[in-house]
Amino acid sequence: MAAAGSDPGERARSAGGRPRDPSLDGRILAAAEQRLREHGYAGMSIEAVASAAGTSVPSVRRRYRDRPALAAAVIDAWRVEPLPEASGSARQRALAILENFRRNLALGDSMPLLGTLLAEESRHPEVIERFRSRLVKPRRAMLADALKEGVAHGELPPDTEVEAVVNMLIGSFYARHVARGAIPRDWPRRVLGQVWPPARPDRR
Repeated sequence: MAAAGSDPGERARSAGGRPRDPSLDGRILAAAEQRLREHGYAGMSIEAVASAAGTSVPSVRRRYRDRPALAAAVIDAWRVEPLPEASGSARQRALAILENFRRNLALGDSMPLLGTLLAEESRHPEVIERFRSRLVKPRRAMLADALKEGVAHGELPPDTEVEAVVNMLIGSFYARHVARGAIPRDWPRRVLGQVWPPARPDRR
């Protein structure tokens, strides 16, 4: 007889040596994301996630040793639009990165989830650091590369502080959301135009 509270799929896997049930993996991550979104990191306990996913605590712990590991998996599994390919002029790449950023911020509960992670920064810095490593730093690096190329080609002033401009561009999205709510579709073009106007054809 199986132990009380054990998961049928996990029992079958243990008895027959079959791979883990991918549908249970998905249910666990979906339940963890929902708990994180609705109850914060403190409310995303292994026990609560197991109950919401319809499985046992041991089944969850076989996949994720603790809550930080589960939170990291949730962040890794977030459905985001991949960064654009590095093609076109430097300015075109910068605009594509910002447009991609706007679309990702519009997905689901991106802003509330970010707020949840920031609220836990002092207590669980490893969680927000996972978010930065996966989603923040790659975008900032690509944008910085485009700006540096713009400086090198004379499209931006030689004394441009690239890190400051990156902060201004990306930070404007958060500021717009806090002040007005939804970010307009043309916001990437508008905000980039303030620091990097599009080239104009020579007038003859």
